[in-house]
Amino acid sequence: MICLEKFERKDYSELIDSVKNAKDLMQFGGPEFTFPLTESQIDRTLSDENRMAFRVANSSNGNTIGHCEIYFKDDSAKLGRILIIDEKQRGKGIGEKMVSLLLQFIFENRKERNIELNVFDFNIGAQKCYEKVGFTINPDKKLLREVEGETWTALNMVLNLEEWKNKN
Repeated sequence: MICLEKFERKDYSELIDSVKNAKDLMQFGGPEFTFPLTESQIDRTLSDENRMAFRVANSSNGNTIGHCEIYFKDDSAKLGRILIIDEKQRGKGIGEKMVSLLLQFIFENRKERNIELNVFDFNIGAQKCYEKVGFTINPDKKLLREVEGETWTALNMVLNLEEWKNKN
């Protein structure tokens, strides 16, 4: 089992160490960060009162599994910076559990019911994970990002929290 814990300064180094290059950082953190990731960059983004960051931990032993965030804007919530640190743990349903915990947190603690996230089009595993939870691709919104001379396309995915809760 996994649980969400408040992401704190003591967790910074583990996150920083898990991001090995500029492409990994763009995939994890988007254009707000530049490689190498630093504590000051994390401080800056987390100083935004509309952002909540979580350490994802193994409930039985307390070990860090990953990281995830929620950004609240207007009447919606955006999930992001979803990372399973140990690549060997990816593809085992942990991402689904992380996203479900984030949705449950929003449902129980916030009023926002329109949820969205962005995922790069080549990240098929993540897209399938989000679809399993209930997200669908919003065909009207795409983002382009430049990464080391390449252009990446980010797809926008959406979910209505009331509909999700009714199905679960």
